[in-house]
Amino acid sequence: MPEVASRNHLDMLAPVVDEALETAGIGFGDLTGIAVTNGPGLIGALLVGLSAAKAYAYALGIPLVTVNHLEGHLHSIFIEGQKNSALPLESSLPLLTCLVSGGHTNLYLLRGLPPRMLMPQRLSQSRDDAAGEAFDKCAKLLGLPYPGGVHLDRLARGGNPAAFKFPRPLPGKNLEFSFSGLKTAVLTELKNAGFVPHIWGEPDFSKLPQGALLADYCASIQEAIVQTLAKKIRLAIEQTGAKSLAVVGGVSANSRLRALLAEKVRVPMLFPAPPYCTDNAAMIGACGLFAFERGEALESEALLRAGAFSS
Repeated sequence: MPEVASRNHLDMLAPVVDEALETAGIGFGDLTGIAVTNGPGLIGALLVGLSAAKAYAYALGIPLVTVNHLEGHLHSIFIEGQKNSALPLESSLPLLTCLVSGGHTNLYLLRGLPPRMLMPQRLSQSRDDAAGEAFDKCAKLLGLPYPGGVHLDRLARGGNPAAFKFPRPLPGKNLEFSFSGLKTAVLTELKNAGFVPHIWGEPDFSKLPQGALLADYCASIQEAIVQTLAKKIRLAIEQTGAKSLAVVGGVSANSRLRALLAEKVRVPMLFPAPPYCTDNAAMIGACGLFAFERGEALESEALLRAGAFSS
């Protein structure tokens, strides 16, 4: 609920900033710049964060850099810096990157590395629901807690991924994604089996699958999503000649996706560390740091004109 999210952002932002500085052992006077997400996203929540960042930067007299949220995800593999020996080198370019989260499922081709890496070429995106949204909505139909992706992943490990045949949309050489039909297919399958899918309020578990059957549903749903992702990724590698692959975003933490890609993909692969898969401030900081190095920061009156944009 965007209005509730915005109010919670307003309540929590200052305490979170204070805790971050305390944990780092520094004060406001030690900061030399601020990076902030300015979109895409819920406009109200974005405005809270952006307004606070501009106020901090203007009051402290330090520069501000605005970061595209999607570009932040693409930088999550660079958070470890030179300490991470798995980071891509120039020889690994072009680098295919799959951004797969609750809001986006996009394929990008990177031909450069930070600090000169600008927003890369987008090869494809989802025509409707993102993969993470499909995970969460299907998990909700089964009565699983939100966010449902992690619970569905855990339960799927004990299930049969071939128990139900859910759709794998947009076959052939098309690189685009579509996951809206999966939710409908799961809803229909549950109703046909005599269950009452969870839509509103508290789930009635007496009318939902449990035990081994629930695990089978979870495994079949997960398999439909990850097989679609893996197929499109392999096609993109073939079509672009990419020499390496990075998978970022919340769904990149999915255990079955990682296992399937390890089995199907023949180029070196990179995944963010688990804490950096979902939305996080570190990836915005990493992206912002390289932007500072490129001289893209806003100062003085200019930073006050920075605006937010929604998806």
